[in-house]
Amino acid sequence: MICGVMKNMKNLIAIALVIASNAVKSQNSQPVIYSEPHRPQIHFSPLQKWMNDPNGMVFYNHQYHLFYQDYPDSTIWGPMHWGHATSKDLVHWKHHPIALYPDSLGYIFSGSAVVDYNNTSGFGKNGEIPLVAIFTQHNSKAQKEGKIDFQNQSIAYSLDDGMTWTKYSDNPVLKNPGIMDFRDPKVMWYEREKKWIMTLATYDRVTFFSSKDLKGWTKESEFGKEVGAHGGVWECPDLFTLNYQNKKIWILLVSINPGGPNKGSATQYFTGEFDGKKFIPLQTDTRWIDYGPDDYAGVTWFNTSERKIFLGWMSNWQYATRVPTEKWRSAMTIPRDLGLEKIGDKYFITSQPVHEMSVIDDRRAELKKITTSNKEIAKWAGKLSGPARLRLASDKIESFSITLSSEIGEQIVVGYDKAANNYYIDRTNSGKVSFEKGFAGIHTVPRLSDKAGFDMVLVIDNASIELFADNGLSVMTEVFFPNSLFSAINIQSTRDFRINSLTYFKLKSIW
Repeated sequence: MICGVMKNMKNLIAIALVIASNAVKSQNSQPVIYSEPHRPQIHFSPLQKWMNDPNGMVFYNHQYHLFYQDYPDSTIWGPMHWGHATSKDLVHWKHHPIALYPDSLGYIFSGSAVVDYNNTSGFGKNGEIPLVAIFTQHNSKAQKEGKIDFQNQSIAYSLDDGMTWTKYSDNPVLKNPGIMDFRDPKVMWYEREKKWIMTLATYDRVTFFSSKDLKGWTKESEFGKEVGAHGGVWECPDLFTLNYQNKKIWILLVSINPGGPNKGSATQYFTGEFDGKKFIPLQTDTRWIDYGPDDYAGVTWFNTSERKIFLGWMSNWQYATRVPTEKWRSAMTIPRDLGLEKIGDKYFITSQPVHEMSVIDDRRAELKKITTSNKEIAKWAGKLSGPARLRLASDKIESFSITLSSEIGEQIVVGYDKAANNYYIDRTNSGKVSFEKGFAGIHTVPRLSDKAGFDMVLVIDNASIELFADNGLSVMTEVFFPNSLFSAINIQSTRDFRINSLTYFKLKSIW
């Protein structure tokens, strides 16, 4: 059996060397602006300067729109604009000019966008279907004067498929009642009552508002003061449904900063019911959509029918302004399909990379029925030279580790600790870590599955790794900043168990 494994190893090394050669050719053909150190090759990142939360995500006329918090004058957070990009496949992105600029009412903070098919807003003329953006305006002058009502909700509309926007002349449409944090409106259509529902972050809870025309809003209810995690202010909520065996379950996402499971920023979720006025939770314990330190402010695209596609900001407010990139800062996660799985009487969200990612699959190498031992069971000496996807599955799970390493000794370690029943990512020796005291460390996610076997997908980029285990029940996202690209993968286990399949995909750059 060992001889067979070694023979497969030799074949895999040869394949990996070919992959490396092709990767170098591919990278040399990329625009210089996307060839900088630590620049993501399979994740969306801005051309330059600062980016944070995804905003206004809407699917319309065969295009996915991504707006985002953008400060075009610095790599440090500043007066917020809405940047803009579009994609036809959720993988390749086209940059567009800034969509929304600050004005006398304030900066353009986070928000959402909808397709107003019934022209409830009246913005559409001659049969045109308007796109309507709903966003927070943050009045920094009022804040400096000591006022507390410096955040209000405004709208803008587009009649050319989201390429240009006109702000509503009577903004704001929802004025602050006297709350310090009153922001991040996420709007959805509630078909049963033919009305719009706005889910708004209001300090330590969310507040639901309704409207018939996107202009006049009525408060319906509040949720969350006594439940969930409250280590920091609540932000960037999202309300939608997921189906489980033909049953509709309502989901409420709420980001929190600080107070995440591995410190800093993170996004929690609640399952429940919604009757057009109130959210009634099925659970009040704290659950996280991603346990890693680098998935924050994530929301879903509007107008994708029953499919719910999630995207998060791949950073953490603990160190986002200090990460060692020079011309741009931060990226988005891989877009993810959300689903539900039931364990006992509880519903849990699952996350998986969108299937559209297969368009960037380049080369593939696969091993099957590998029997592990106390020794190293696989070593891929070929250069990674950039993005890859690693997939493995087994009928049994024991403690194991996967190490991505470079020729200068830096490494990321991913694995499973059976005694603790946790998956983990260790970036202690991952490269540049001194820019923030708490950056280096080992982060964990509990294994939620109760099945004997397991599966895992790792999505690897130049400066990030995303872990999806057990059909996406346990998820972690981490960024890192190596001084040279990782060039080898080693897999080890302290106990014998058979890996049914282990597949390595080399991925093409999206730029």
